Amino acid sequence: MKIHRTSVFVDDQEKALRFYTDVLGFVKKHDVPLGENRWLTVVSPEAPDGTELLLEPAEHPVVRAYREGLAEDGIPLAAFAVDDVPAEFDRLRAQGVRFTQEPLAMGGVTTAVLDDTCGNLVQLLHTA
Repeated sequence: MKIHRTSVFVDDQEKALRFYTDVLGFVKKHDVPLGENRWLTVVSPEAPDGTELLLEPAEHPVVRAYREGLAEDGIPLAAFAVDDVPAEFDRLRAQGVRFTQEPLAMGGVTTAVLDDTCGNLVQLLHTA
């Protein structure tokens, strides 16, 4: 068994697609129209057949409270592995990305937390 797809709830799919591809560097995999929304997934360019991230519309009534609660408590909705957290922090901050946590080393793990502009906090992490 392996993880095939997971979701990130977003306020605006087009805005999310631009952020996750143009800023974070993911690649669009699927873009299927579904009425007002789309079945829209992105993948890592390093693993095009790997786990897909579904940019899912945040329309379900429970989603708003869930995301707001996580954000208020500073809890990331997702975590992405990177090779060098400080370097990614510098690269993304230079592009205007807002971070809620600067790089922080904790034992063998370094993390940073960013705002994805779509209603979520996302953790960047590297495990030594």
